[in-house]
Amino acid sequence: MRSLQDTPERAAFRQDVRDWFISVLEPGWVESIDSGDEGRYAEVRAAAEANGWNFLSWTRTIGESGFGAPLWPKEYGGLSGEPWTQQVVREELRRYRLPLFGPNILGVGLAGPTIIAHGTDAQKERYLRRILTGEDLWCQLFSEPGSGSDLASLSTRAVRDGDEWVLDGQKVWTSIAQICAYGMCLARTDTTVPKHDGLTYFIVDMHAPGVEIRPLRQMTGSAEFNEVYLTGVRVPDADRVGDVGEGWRCSRTTLANERDTIAGVSLDPTSILGGQQKDPWQGFLDSIPDRTDPIVRQHLVRLYIDQEVKDLTVLRANAARLMGQEPGPEGSVNKVFNAEYNQRRAEFALNAAGVHGIAWVPGDSEAEQRAMRFLRSRANTIEGGTSEVLRSSVAERILGLPREPEPDRGLSWNETVRN
Repeated sequence: MRSLQDTPERAAFRQDVRDWFISVLEPGWVESIDSGDEGRYAEVRAAAEANGWNFLSWTRTIGESGFGAPLWPKEYGGLSGEPWTQQVVREELRRYRLPLFGPNILGVGLAGPTIIAHGTDAQKERYLRRILTGEDLWCQLFSEPGSGSDLASLSTRAVRDGDEWVLDGQKVWTSIAQICAYGMCLARTDTTVPKHDGLTYFIVDMHAPGVEIRPLRQMTGSAEFNEVYLTGVRVPDADRVGDVGEGWRCSRTTLANERDTIAGVSLDPTSILGGQQKDPWQGFLDSIPDRTDPIVRQHLVRLYIDQEVKDLTVLRANAARLMGQEPGPEGSVNKVFNAEYNQRRAEFALNAAGVHGIAWVPGDSEAEQRAMRFLRSRANTIEGGTSEVLRSSVAERILGLPREPEPDRGLSWNETVRN
């Protein structure tokens, strides 16, 4: 990814990050990459993995360092850094082939910023550090079978009972719910006001009585998405985030950070998880069997241009963050472009492989991964906000076009037509 030119302050911080890497990684990891010695790097990484280094252990290590969330306050495990510090850390993670995110991407990228912005001191003390270290994984209980694109129309109810709330309803497309400790849940606490005004934001214990999780098998064979049924689930009022009826405001913080988290990141799992590959783009080129074909070369040039445009667009959005601005609608632009670019790239790689794109001998891991990337990329334009809805957001909030008609505007939720 492109980077802004370092100032002396940024250069010093970048060196601090590298020095920390040297102190916690297997001896020779950083030096072998800096020198371009791929053979030595392969040996060092193998030794690290033999000594117990893995995705989860790295999450704990970086989570305890402050570098896992540079923008978070120091008292909750961050660095109280300026926005550029996060960009520098991500660049250095890519350079040294380390995971950009641990398994708690939803906790670090969505739940944490929301709790920091709207949570109580007690909630910050209880949840934030364990989010960073990966001890508590988080999921997002927003979408429902009848309320996906129109999230504010959701039907899950929360009724107060003394110092507790009782939740009943169904959520869907909940990523990794089956392994999570907590969920960010949006529920309706008032049916007599317009849909956006009657929502409240809760932290739900995913192991509480009444929580039922049903994995949804995808065409890739995996089941990272889930249905979640809430039946008489009791949530302490102490786990309400923000005021009663302020759920939509809290959820907008979550959603803005979701777009911002996804927008600038390669959606190739090997990149997100910190693969051993030197250069993801070079690895993509190496997977194309005949790069002498002029049509293939033309497609590759188009994809390279798309990659450059994507990086420049993210850099421009980051410039606003560097000035201290909160994530805004520009995240929708980046998320749409990134998702569709990833789909074009995965589809081209499959087509360029010819018959090997659809049939291969058992054990051909390259063909299996190529097919998996193609199938998984179909979800990119749905997860994290559909491209259709995000385009409407861009049209209204960036281009200044008229809002779409809202026939239920001003009506109380219980007067609206729902499916």
